Amino acid sequence: MSTRLACVVFDAEQPRAVARFWSELLGWEVTVDRPGAVEVAAPDPDGPDVALTFLPERRPKSAKNRIHLDLSARSLDHQQIQVDRALSLGARRVDLGQGAVPWVVLADPEGNEFCVLEPREEYVDTGAVAAIVVDTRNPLRLAEFWSAAAGWPITHDRGDYAGIRSATGQGPWLEFLRVHDAADAHTRLHLDLIAFPAEEAARLRAAGALPIGPGLPPANASAVLLADPETNEFCLLPAISD
Repeated sequence: MSTRLACVVFDAEQPRAVARFWSELLGWEVTVDRPGAVEVAAPDPDGPDVALTFLPERRPKSAKNRIHLDLSARSLDHQQIQVDRALSLGARRVDLGQGAVPWVVLADPEGNEFCVLEPREEYVDTGAVAAIVVDTRNPLRLAEFWSAAAGWPITHDRGDYAGIRSATGQGPWLEFLRVHDAADAHTRLHLDLIAFPAEEAARLRAAGALPIGPGLPPANASAVLLADPETNEFCLLPAISD
């Protein structure tokens, strides 16, 4: 396969502050800290976790994100510890109409939603981030596109949600959750892929990716900006060897 999922990117008014929140919550390290980008990654560079990148954004968040993170928990006690820690670091509880559910819905200091899950068998070996969740009107269609993009097989399709995961069985799931107004919502999160080689942009367009104007992320001047079939933007970054 010629691409791999590199990181989840957050647009942030205060990238350093939001990066510090996630670093302390997950127990990860700040690996890059420069004016154009702050990066946070798990201490083990060979571990299964997907890194987080924080880029400057002047506009405040105005709507529910289409992408959010689900955090894993080893036990109910660990779930409560994670929730308490997040709240102490500046998170807040949010009500998205979830009702009485066993997971806890929170938002980081800039309002980016995330969930702290109750312990689930399928997430015991994912690392700190259990799943990257994408709101969609058509879970299977988006799972098929991202399966082709990332080279991860589809692991489940249960009508209202579908998921893919690395064939190694390591790292977080990429899951797609049916939300009827998903295509109309703005998001401050997107995914970055690393390509081997540059021809991957053409392959992804053939798989259903949509081109987006000439604008490029300031930290990745050579990146190709695309969107998936439901207009979720993502970046195709060049491999170091390119």
